[in-house]
This record gives sequence, C-alpha cells and structure tokens, in this order.
Amino acid sequence: MNEDIRIHSWPCSYYLDTSKQWIPGKLSLTPTSIRFTADKTGELLVDFHLSGISEIKKESSHLIFSSLTVLEKGTKHWFSSLHPNRNVVFNILEHFWREQLVSSQEAGAGAASESSKGRELTGMLEGSQKRLEDTAKVLHSQGEQFDNIMRGLHKIEGDMDVADRLLTELESPSWWPFSTKLWKTPVEAKPKETPAAPDARSQEGILLRIPVIITHRTDSSAKPGKLTVLPSGLEIQDCNSQLLHRFEARDVDDIWVHTPYEISVRQRFIGKPDTSFRLLAARMPEAIPILEMQFSKKIQFLEDALGFAGARKSPQADLGTSIWQAATGFLGAAMNPGSPAGSAEGPDKEQVQLQKVSQEEAKELRQILKKLKGLALETEAELERQDEALDSIGSSVDRATLTIERQNRRMRKLT
Repeated sequence: MNEDIRIHSWPCSYYLDTSKQWIPGKLSLTPTSIRFTADKTGELLVDFHLSGISEIKKESSHLIFSSLTVLEKGTKHWFSSLHPNRNVVFNILEHFWREQLVSSQEAGAGAASESSKGRELTGMLEGSQKRLEDTAKVLHSQGEQFDNIMRGLHKIEGDMDVADRLLTELESPSWWPFSTKLWKTPVEAKPKETPAAPDARSQEGILLRIPVIITHRTDSSAKPGKLTVLPSGLEIQDCNSQLLHRFEARDVDDIWVHTPYEISVRQRFIGKPDTSFRLLAARMPEAIPILEMQFSKKIQFLEDALGFAGARKSPQADLGTSIWQAATGFLGAAMNPGSPAGSAEGPDKEQVQLQKVSQEEAKELRQILKKLKGLALETEAELERQDEALDSIGSSVDRATLTIERQNRRMRKLT
C-alpha cells in the first residue's frame, strides 16, 4: 500500500509560532502521517507521523476561534477555520490515530519474534484459510436461502392442490342432477409428505466488523461508528452499537470504492430519496476484498481506487500456485536438510538452500494445509448440493407455472 496516498484534506489555517500568525492552507491526512501545506507558497509547514501524536483535542484559541490541537512530541500544533467543521476533522483524525496506535502495538509484538521464511509462508496460508472460511460462510448463507425457496415452493404446490380440488367441485357440483359425482363422497386427500424442516437457523456469523467514520447525506455529519459485514448483508451502527441501517444483500444497488480507505453504499428507490452511506476507515482495505467477493456485480472502483485494485489483483493471479509451490519446497527442505528448497542454479543456489523451515513450522504448515483441504472438500460438497437444489427449484417453478396457467383457464371457463 502506498503510504503517501491522501486519504482526506481540509482547508484550514495553521498557527505558525515563529511568525506569530495564522497561515491559510490545506491539512492533509495520509495512512501514516498528517501534513499542512501553505496556500500562497506551497511550503510544507507540518509533516509528522501519526504514531508520534500524544493527544488530539478540540480547544479555543484566544477565546474566539474554535480550534483543533495536535500534541506531537511535546509540540502543540494549532489548526483553525476547519471546513466543513471541526467535529468532522476531529473524528477522522482521531479514528486514524487510534487505529495507527493499535497497528503499531501489534507490529511491535510481532517484531519481538524473529521472522523467518517459514513464518512468512504460515502467514500466507493463514490468510488463504481465512479467505476460504469467509467464502464458506457466504456459501452456507446462500444454501439456507435455497432451502427457504424450496420450502416456499412446496407450500405453493400444496395450495395448488387445494385450488385444483375446489375447481373440480365448482365444475361439477354434487347437487347438479346430471353430475357424475351425485353418489360419490369426497375423497379425502392424502397428506402430502413434506421434507423435514431443518433445525432453527443458527445465529448468523460475522465476516468482519471494523470501526468506521459514517457520513450520511451531508459531509458535515461525519460520526464514528461500526461496519459489520454479514453473509446476508451489511449493518451500520453508531458508536453506541445502535443500529443505524441494515442493507440486505439483495437491496444493495451500488458500492463505490473512492479510495482504499473510503467506500459508499447505496440503495435506490423510486419516488423517494436514495439511502446512501459513505464510510471511511483505516481498516477498509481488509473489508474491500470481502465486499468484492460478496457484491462482485455491484462494486465499482473509482479512479483514485483503480491503482489499489490493480495492485491487489495483479499478484493474486499466481498467488495460489506460488503458495503451493513454496509450501512444497519448504516442506521438502525441512524433511531433507541436505537438499535445496528449490531448483535454482548459479549464485542464488546457496541462498535457496538456506531458506528452510524448522520442524515445528513444518508441522504447523501441514496442519494448515489439512484444514485448507477439508474446507475445500466441504465447499465442493456444498456447491454440488446447491446445484441439485437449483435443478429442483427450476423443475418446481416450471410445474407451478403450468399448474397456474391450467387453473386460470379453468377459472375463465367458469366465469
């Protein structure tokens, strides 16, 4: 990810202590730093890392101007005349600052243990495992929807049988003198065997939940909240975990990726305003691949996000092959310490021979590969089951359509 990408920028004024005056310019936020550039000279007056910030506060300067102060390594920086307003800028800066602190702590804990090629490969496999688990959750939710459709079709078929019996009685009532059913008693209908209802739907699993800055309708209403990605849709909550809006998967019309850190979700309506939310988050790069998988036909990458999409997709073309090739090479090296881990020749041969994994890492890799294989087999079985369900749904819909058309013709004759 390019650390120089601009997430957001706001027109404002910066108090320059050396000249004791306010300098108009633009405050910019990147994934790792805060910058201020003067309008007249174009000079970069402020540039410091988010991890170096000690405090972000809303204060008043000279009891007149509402300002935002950033305390960085003992130096207090004053920003005023913020547009669209101070609260929006404060919420966004505080969000990225807190997320940067969390990621820095996690990175520090990870750096405590010496990294190796084995650990790197384990991380790649764990990422693939998580992605496959997320896909399995979405697939399971889709299978439940198919089951609900089948139950609805069985109910329709039962209603059609009742309608058929009623039409038969209307066409030839028992009290009509020339009725063929004068001395016949109505035949009791045999109860139709219906498939056993599955167990109650278990609580829906959460694919991802991240803190976000929520903008609804106007740019001046940016507030902190949460985005929850579920197999059946999206939930947007405020900072108190109160549900603001739920988008069912079928109701989402567009998802626009403005930058790797900002998206818009929209549901269109006829005759009333659309429902649209703009979401900004430091962890949005984690959510975009899941959204792209779940809403592949509805997501669009805008100009500023095309580079992110290309950079993320270009290495993915050979990711699966590289993972399995690397796993084979590393595991082979662990089992045969005397043989090289690959087939490299020349000056790089000695380096390849040194890229070995420990027995513990090899054991962990085997366990992850077994889990991946099990997940892949379960996914294949679920896909086959859903293929059969789709065939059954198609045939049931065809039968129901023919039955409805036949009964419509019979009703028209009665009238």
